[in-house]
Amino acid sequence: MFNKSMLKKKDASQKQVKPAAWWSGITGFFLLNLFLVWLKTYVNYFFNFSLGASGPVQLFLLALNPIPTAIILLGIALYFRGKVAYFLVWLFNLIQSIWLFANMLYYREFSDFLSFGIIGSGSSTGNNLSKSIAAIIRPTDFLVYLDVVILAVCLLFKFWPVDKKGIAKRYAFLTTCLGIALMFVDFGIASVDRSGLLTRSFDNNYIVKYLGLNEYAAFNAFQTKKQSDSRKEASASDLKKVQAFINQNNIPANASYYGTQKGKNVFVIHLESFQQFLIDYKVDGQEVTPNLNAFYHDQNTLSFDNFYNQVGQGKTSDAEMMQENSLYGLSTGSAMTKYGTANTFEAMPAILGQQGYTSAAFHGDVPSFWNRNNTYKSFGYNYFFSKNYYPNSEKANYSVGYGLKDKIFLKDSAQYIEQLPQPFYAKLITVTNHYPYSLDKENITFPATQTGDSTVDGYVQTAHYLDQSFGELMNYLKKAGLYDNSTFVLYGDHYGISENHKPAIAQLLGKKSVDNYDLANFQKVPFMIHGTGLQGGINHTYGGEIDMMPTLLHLLGVSTDGMTIFGHDLLSPQNQQIVVFRNGDWVTPTYTKYRNEYYNTQTGQELSMTGNPALKATAKRVQNYADKSLSYSDEVITGDLLRFDKTRMNAYTVNKSSYDYQKAAALKLLKQNQKSNPTSVLAKNGGKSTTSDYETDAPELK
Repeated sequence: MFNKSMLKKKDASQKQVKPAAWWSGITGFFLLNLFLVWLKTYVNYFFNFSLGASGPVQLFLLALNPIPTAIILLGIALYFRGKVAYFLVWLFNLIQSIWLFANMLYYREFSDFLSFGIIGSGSSTGNNLSKSIAAIIRPTDFLVYLDVVILAVCLLFKFWPVDKKGIAKRYAFLTTCLGIALMFVDFGIASVDRSGLLTRSFDNNYIVKYLGLNEYAAFNAFQTKKQSDSRKEASASDLKKVQAFINQNNIPANASYYGTQKGKNVFVIHLESFQQFLIDYKVDGQEVTPNLNAFYHDQNTLSFDNFYNQVGQGKTSDAEMMQENSLYGLSTGSAMTKYGTANTFEAMPAILGQQGYTSAAFHGDVPSFWNRNNTYKSFGYNYFFSKNYYPNSEKANYSVGYGLKDKIFLKDSAQYIEQLPQPFYAKLITVTNHYPYSLDKENITFPATQTGDSTVDGYVQTAHYLDQSFGELMNYLKKAGLYDNSTFVLYGDHYGISENHKPAIAQLLGKKSVDNYDLANFQKVPFMIHGTGLQGGINHTYGGEIDMMPTLLHLLGVSTDGMTIFGHDLLSPQNQQIVVFRNGDWVTPTYTKYRNEYYNTQTGQELSMTGNPALKATAKRVQNYADKSLSYSDEVITGDLLRFDKTRMNAYTVNKSSYDYQKAAALKLLKQNQKSNPTSVLAKNGGKSTTSDYETDAPELK
């Protein structure tokens, strides 16, 4: 009797602990991790990303969208038993945490999400990216790993008992089905609120806002795969379709400017991260950029005050793609990195090479950065003077961030500039005014702003340093006899201060706060063209970086008829003045569309489509043009469509194997040219160098 009684009590006690065992088993562990993944993703949507969710539908989707893929990924573990199941749940939590963490850092600097294209180009940027990350990262960012660490300790020290039985496979399968079903629910609601989300949107913020960070990764992987397949599937008929669109929107050159700069040397000066608001901007009564201000207002400088950067994820490389080819950067990743090596281009160096120009690019960093060492051969550059040409780049404190300091870089470039046969096309890429905008005390000669944002306040100091460097270069070129016989093109490649610094931006602009209209205007960058005798002035035409190439070519007397380019001559009286951003937003002199909001471009008043037929008609027409421009440009690059252009193939196709950017080979060729083509400054000066005329106050060189 005693034994039977005891057994009954034992059986009863076992039944009583089952609920507790269920919560401490794999199901409980799965649900806990699901909640934690959802919580940290949802919280960071608001604290580290600017997704612009508004209204009950978007806010609901923002709360829902982390769940479906988290269920699917974490649910993989439910198909296993014992320790493996617990480890897999923990592992997929870790993977999602790493993806969230990486995007938090990337978004903080670039206002965009990581793509597989950018990850794939890491080798071209990795030498310097770690420096930027060190400045971006915050201690609180590591909180996304806190639960992962605690759960790992619980598992390792057996604070969480391991249920060896697991759950039935049918329940694991139903869990997966639930995740997939919720994903379709999410997509269905999102499609109603935002039609054409995956087919027409060029903005990654929309994808994450509506579908989620993990879904964005899957969509981006699909995009990347699709891009890689595009070349195989492309045909000559695709190019004809693109060219028909370009011909339909073609406009004539301005006859009064066409060819006025023909035969002159061309200096393209790349102003790193330089924004338009810096022109004439003062801090404590001092001009941030006095030399550039004087250049901007010179009577022989065409200065455009409604000129926008149009870059995407490729940032600087996108700006170069537009400046050299009048092709947009890609919707994901960098075109120069992904396609620069193998593609056929119709680029400025090759085009001007047919006009007798020598071409050279100058950059005080490693040649592989943005794949320049390969892409420049595809563009047709005769010379590429990179880091190994500058002995000072190896010295301590002579470089900052992404390369040799501008004053040292430009001074050391003079020895190569004076050897270039004339006329030449020379692009000089400055880098000191690059995030995180830091300089050593010896080089700081200007007060910082006092916004309280450490990322922003040093921006005017590095911009001032860039301005001083520019002034020193101009003084040298005048002494060397190159100034009057040259055309100068200056442009800012992209924003310096991202939209994640709105309070600081408001202070810089003298406002209490900023809205999307202000942020759209904040995308303006300088574009100036200077030439002795050129009829200059402030030009109010709306345009962007895609327009640089045709504008310059027409000034040099080179026709763009028949070229596959997406920009238009900013000096043409028939210019439609449509600025297309990489995400599909746009600006015209009348209306601005930014972050899915519409504004009166002249007044900044927010507008509604309701009861506004003029806005509705213009938006439909301009959006159609913007979408086609971006899509067709993508097709040209991803399909390598220019290889099918047989009519122009002989004119601008380059023989990449004929270019050698190794220092010994390039210097040997320069030396030979002093005799075979004695048109350089050095040759005309009887072999006597002019570099002693270059004056700089760089403290490192004193």
